[in-house]
Amino acid sequence: MSSVRADADSHPAGSATTVGPMLTVNDLSVAYEMDRGAVAAVDRVSFELYPGEFLGIVGESGCGKSTLLFAIAQLLNPPAVVTGGNVVFKGVNMVGLTDKQLMAVRWRDLSVVMQSAMNALNPVKSIGAQLKDAMRAHGVTSADEIAKRSAEVLRMVSIDPVHLKSYPHQLSGGMRQRSMIAMALLFTPDLVIMDEPTSALDVVAQRSLMVQIKKLQAELGFAIIFVTHDMSLVSHFSERLMVMYAGQVAEWGATRQVFDNPRHPYSAGLLEAFPSIRGKRVPLTGIPGSPPDLSQPQQGCWFAPRCPKVMPVCTEVNPDLYSVQDVQVRCLLYGGPAGGTAPADAAAPAEEMSTGD
Repeated sequence: MSSVRADADSHPAGSATTVGPMLTVNDLSVAYEMDRGAVAAVDRVSFELYPGEFLGIVGESGCGKSTLLFAIAQLLNPPAVVTGGNVVFKGVNMVGLTDKQLMAVRWRDLSVVMQSAMNALNPVKSIGAQLKDAMRAHGVTSADEIAKRSAEVLRMVSIDPVHLKSYPHQLSGGMRQRSMIAMALLFTPDLVIMDEPTSALDVVAQRSLMVQIKKLQAELGFAIIFVTHDMSLVSHFSERLMVMYAGQVAEWGATRQVFDNPRHPYSAGLLEAFPSIRGKRVPLTGIPGSPPDLSQPQQGCWFAPRCPKVMPVCTEVNPDLYSVQDVQVRCLLYGGPAGGTAPADAAAPAEEMSTGD
């Protein structure tokens, strides 16, 4: 297991760094059990999340980022199954809890904002009715309290409470997504997990929603795990960034460090795939090839067939995570037979990290 810990200065204002991590993911692995064999979608992922932090997880479609979130929230359905590791949230291992035990945690302590609000919301119930259902499921029975809290959370996300009577199809894409965020904040949870909540929105609505999320985080102090395939989206909002490829952590560190000096060739490729609004015009190179077929055995680095810096050893040795200053990188350029950096050790003292401004 490898994890990078931010120092006190890199935590957002108001976060409780002295009480330890809120969430600890240890060597978490998830596989899809198919007739032709198990397909590893998440491979030994480890990290810690502290109160009030904003962690971004990025990568191409199929890299395992959404599966990782569903494993953390224990929302996996067959054929997906956790095959190793654990998820410790506020001192409790979530893996193996019963549905009744998970119900006591979800919404109150941990909530999830799904990728497509139109699919996640019930199309035949009004927004108010769905908020009422969530509150009643957790023991709130007072009609006045339900009405007051429902109106309050809609105002928090800049939606007029008159839309409590609206149905999902009557709202714009941005309003539906904000309604999902309002529902996630009904009980002011400590952790909100967001699975590509901006994917169906235009760039203006994306920016507006991200600003709204950060404002709510500053006011309420909850931590966020935010999954997206758009690295530019989280560049100014997350404190730390995890880049995933083929179910593994490719690079992991402070957001500004990863953006300003990407070590892994995959991270650099993702950044080069987005146009810059400043500086000279440069061609968008992108990343050649396609993501790997995880159902096929692979010797060496998963990224080797697409890597512009591939070496002969890359097709023979599976790289570990290597510590490079305050960042961890799964690349033989920085460790193993081809590099000079020791593998990141889970038992070593926590690394210091500065996010920059």
